[in-house]
Order: sequence, then C-alpha cells, then structure tokens
Amino acid sequence: MRLINNLYELDCHLFRQINHYFDRRVLNRFLNVVTHLGGAKFSITFTLLLIILTSHSIRLTAIASATSLAVSHIPVAIVKKIFPRQRPYVVLERIHVLANPLEDHSFPSGHTTAIFSMIVPFVMLQPTLAVILLPLGTIVGISRIFLGLHYPSDVIIGMLLGSFTGLGAFLLIEKLFPYMF
Repeated sequence: MRLINNLYELDCHLFRQINHYFDRRVLNRFLNVVTHLGGAKFSITFTLLLIILTSHSIRLTAIASATSLAVSHIPVAIVKKIFPRQRPYVVLERIHVLANPLEDHSFPSGHTTAIFSMIVPFVMLQPTLAVILLPLGTIVGISRIFLGLHYPSDVIIGMLLGSFTGLGAFLLIEKLFPYMF
C-alpha cells in the first residue's frame, strides 16, 4: 500500500510540475490546439481521409491505424469503468483547467491512446517518421496533463495501450497483405 501511495504522490507531483505552466498564453493556446489531434473528430476524420485518398501500403497502414483506433478504445472504456479514477482537477487543489472540463473518468487517457494508436502503424511502415510522429504523440499526451485533465500515469498507460494496438494492427495487416509492403 505504501508503494501505491508513493506512486500516487509522484504522479501528483509530476502533474503539478506540468500544469503550473497553464497561465503562459502562447503555450496554453498551442497545447489547447494540439490536444485535439487525439480527439475523436480529428483522429477519425484524418484516418478515414488517408484511407480514401491514398493507395497501396499507405492505405493499408491507414486501415491498420483505423483498426487500432477502434480496437484501442474498447480497453479504454473497460478500464475507465473498472478503475473510475477522478480527474486531477476534481481531486487536487489549485489546479488550472479549461472552462468546460471533461466529466468522465481520467484513467487511461483516451486522447493519448488515440494518437499513439494512429501514429505507430505509420512509424512501423516508415521508421524515419518516428522523429516527427513520436514527439507529436508525446506532446498530445503532455497537453492532457498541462490542461489539467489527466495525471501522467493516465497518459503513460494511454501511450502504451495505443502503441500496442497500433503495433498489433500493423502486424495483422502486414500478415494479411504481405505483397503490399
């Protein structure tokens, strides 16, 4: 039990270290925009556009990305029901948060799960994209903490969940269509 308490204290400390920069206008605006890259509207629309507008290995990778996006949200929904962790702005004092914060549970971060489930198949297809896509996904995750909506552990689990489903979906599509890669 002491280990769990220590981990929670570390989680809260890291959360506060990131969230206390909330009053920086430029950073706030930037992260407020970037955070939506992991939102349902953007992630679904972008993935469907890639499926429709591309061909060959890119289209198949976009299909893997869409598959991963859909599959990854099943465990997110289940875990949010099993571990109904309140969001940091509800539990912690003196937290900066947006005007209309989310009201569902925080663990794990759905936005972070979504962005990683989308980008990992493309990193698998073209590893040099990792230089751009992995920092982008990480910034989305950090934005969730910065905006007061998630603890760092919510984001880390979202990164892992999205990465594993992205990897699994890519490997499945690659196995089904080996001649396209």
